[in-house]
Amino acid sequence: MTAPGQEVCGLILAGGLGTRLGRVDKAFVPLQGRPLIEHVLARLTPQVATIAISANGDAARFSAYSLPVLADAPALAGKGPLAGVAAGLAWAAEHGAEALLTIPVDTPFLPLDYLASLQPAPAVACHAGRQHHLAALWRLDFLPQLLAFLAAPGSYKVRDALALMGGRQVSFEGPTDPFHNINTAEDLAAVKNQ
Repeated sequence: MTAPGQEVCGLILAGGLGTRLGRVDKAFVPLQGRPLIEHVLARLTPQVATIAISANGDAARFSAYSLPVLADAPALAGKGPLAGVAAGLAWAAEHGAEALLTIPVDTPFLPLDYLASLQPAPAVACHAGRQHHLAALWRLDFLPQLLAFLAAPGSYKVRDALALMGGRQVSFEGPTDPFHNINTAEDLAAVKNQ
């Protein structure tokens, strides 16, 4: 269990292929004059002890941010964002953290009380009844179970892993969804003036 004041590490999940945006690197899609990753960093940095980026490919593209870039373990290649979560859990354990807070890089309006609202772990964010599977606070001791889950045949759905961990839903109220993902050009256009 994570109590307020205990160290929590943050992980920005930036490993998606951006297929619905034309196969672009979502981290660098501009919004209001800044790349999406900078919006996420501005809101996440005050809430956690340290941050890493989950991404495959050339890590040098993130060099401007001076953050560790965690690639998926080769054995977990092709197993989706949970491979990134597994890498993040292992990294956070090395830092002596109590929990790992994850957020997709295409979620630029995450709440400033995101971590405080989710504590204690395990928990997952919801808005208007919709669960945002990757907006979650993960227990570090879940890593062995997660690795076993990823080693077994299956579809490796994040919601199934959250259920296995016992993640409780935390509702974030408000007229707009602070965890709205930017997946398409229409999504991007809709949030230009937020």
